[in-house]
Amino acid sequence: MEQQIVDQLKLPGSVAQADMSPLGLFMHADGVVKLVILVLIFASVWTWAIILQKSTKLKSLQNKAIFFEDRFWAGGSLDMLYDKINGKISDPMSSIFIAAMKEWKAAVEKNLMATAAMRASLLARIERAINGTIGRELTQIEKHMTFLASVGSVATFIGLFGTVWGIMNSFAAIASSQNTSLAVVAPGIAEALFATAIGLVAAIPAVLAYNKFNSEISRYAERLDHFGNDLLATMSRNLEDM
Repeated sequence: MEQQIVDQLKLPGSVAQADMSPLGLFMHADGVVKLVILVLIFASVWTWAIILQKSTKLKSLQNKAIFFEDRFWAGGSLDMLYDKINGKISDPMSSIFIAAMKEWKAAVEKNLMATAAMRASLLARIERAINGTIGRELTQIEKHMTFLASVGSVATFIGLFGTVWGIMNSFAAIASSQNTSLAVVAPGIAEALFATAIGLVAAIPAVLAYNKFNSEISRYAERLDHFGNDLLATMSRNLEDM
C-alpha cells in the first residue's frame, strides 16, 4: 500500500518517462532532424529497391550470356544465327552480334568486299559498331550505380548533421530549463543519435552493394569485350575465305 502511494507521488522537478522507441524518438525530434531522418529513410528504401533490381538483372544477364555463347559456338553460320535472333534482342551480347551483322550485311548488299581495302574498311566499321554497342549497353547496366555510391559516401554525413543539430537543440533546452538530470538530457541526445543510426542503416548496404555490383559489372564488361573480339576475329576469317 505504501509503495503504491509512493509510486503515485510526483516529486518536484520530475519528468514524464520519454518514449524511447524509434517512432517515439522520431515524433519528438526537432523539425530539421525529422527532415534528415525522412531523407535517409527514402534513400534507404530506394537503395534496397536498386539492390533487388540489380541483383535480378545481373543474374539474368549472366544466364543469357551463357545461353547466347552456346548458340554462337554451336558451329552454325553467322547468317543462320542472325536470322534466328534478329528482332528478338534480349541481352547486350545479342545486341553486339546484331550490330556487327548489320554492318556485314550492308556491305554485302552494296558489294563492298571486292578489294582488300574495302574488307579492311568493313572490319573497322564492324569494330566501331561493336565498341559503340558495348558502351551503350554498359551505360544502361551501370544505371543507378552513382546513386548507390552517393548514398554510401554521403548518408553518414547527413545523419551526423542531424545528430549535431539535435544535440545543439538539446543543450539549448537544458540551458533554458536549468535541469541537467539524465532524465531530461537522455531523450534529446537519443533523438539526435537516431539520425546517425538511420544514416548508417542507409550507407552500409549501399557501400556493400556498390562494391559487389561494380565488381560483377566489370567482369561482365570483360566478357562482352572478349565476345566482341571473338566475333570480329570470326568475321575476319570469313572475309579471308571469300
